[in-house]
Amino acid sequence: MKGVYSIVLLVVSNAFMTMAWYGHLKFKELKWFENLGLISIILISWGIALFEYFFQVPANRLGYKAYGGPFSLVELKVIQEVITLVVFMAFTFLFFKNESFRWNHLVGFGFLLLAVYFIFKK
Repeated sequence: MKGVYSIVLLVVSNAFMTMAWYGHLKFKELKWFENLGLISIILISWGIALFEYFFQVPANRLGYKAYGGPFSLVELKVIQEVITLVVFMAFTFLFFKNESFRWNHLVGFGFLLLAVYFIFKK
């Protein structure tokens, strides 16, 4: 069960991190944010990213073998990267409808899935 909890926490943490890294690009569409300077945007993004750590750190501790979890450090990192891309894709489709994905993006994501396969292969 620790592996499942770890993955769920990684998904939540990545949702916060994606919002912190890319959400500010949509702020100009919101009246209250449209005139904020870069420093203000950075501070808001840091505030959002703080919540990412509330989920990321426990996810890694629960999932890591040294703390009784099922994953090696490399496995945790690869899982996190795949989750990051899935969350990013969902975020992009929901909030940035003007972005398009091409065949080469899908091929790249396919290679990442192959990386997961090879990392977990015993």
